[in-house]
Amino acid sequence: MESEKELIAKIKSGDSLAFEKLITPYQQKVYNIAVGILCNYEDADDAAQETFIKVFKYINNFSGKSLFYTWLYRITYNVCLDILRKRNKSHFGFITKYFQNDEGDDMELQLEDTAPLPDEICMTFETQDEVRRAISKLKEHYRTAIVLRDIEGLPYEEISKILDISEGTVKSRINRARAQLKDILVKDFPELFKNYSV
Repeated sequence: MESEKELIAKIKSGDSLAFEKLITPYQQKVYNIAVGILCNYEDADDAAQETFIKVFKYINNFSGKSLFYTWLYRITYNVCLDILRKRNKSHFGFITKYFQNDEGDDMELQLEDTAPLPDEICMTFETQDEVRRAISKLKEHYRTAIVLRDIEGLPYEEISKILDISEGTVKSRINRARAQLKDILVKDFPELFKNYSV
C-alpha cells in the first residue's frame, strides 16, 4: 500500500488516480468538520467539494513540513470561514479583538470536570441532531474548536496549526466552548446530566 508521501509525489507528477486514493480516507472527516462549523448540510457539501478542489489545485504548494491532514483541515477551515463571511453571520471583528488580547488568559479554566464531553454526549442520544443544534448555538470560533477536539479528536498541537493560534488559546477556546455547550445542554436536556456533578 502506498504511503501518503508517495501518493502526493504521484499527484504532483500528474497522477489523478493517486489523488482519489489520497483523499478518500478523509472525505467523511472533512464533511463532518464542515457540518460542525457551518451547521448546515448543504453548505457542508459545498465546503467539502471546494476543499478538495483547492487541495488538488494547490497540492504542489504542500511542502510536507506539516502532516497532510493538518494542511487539509486548515483548507477546510478556511473554506468554511469564506462561506460564513458570505452568509454575513459571523463575528470576525470580535474574534480578532478577542484573540489578540487572550493568549492564555483563561488557563485557570482548565479544571478537572466530571461531566461528559460532547463526543460522550453524542453516544447517549438516539440521534446527534440535538447535539448538533446545541453546538450550532456556539459562536464560530468556539464551535470550530469543540468540533476539532471533542468530535474529531484532534490533538491540541494540530488544532493550533489548523487554526493558526497558540496551543494556549486553543485550550482556552475549548474550555469556554465546553462550558457554554454544557450550559446549553443542561438547560435543554437536564436528565442527561443528573448523574454528573456540573
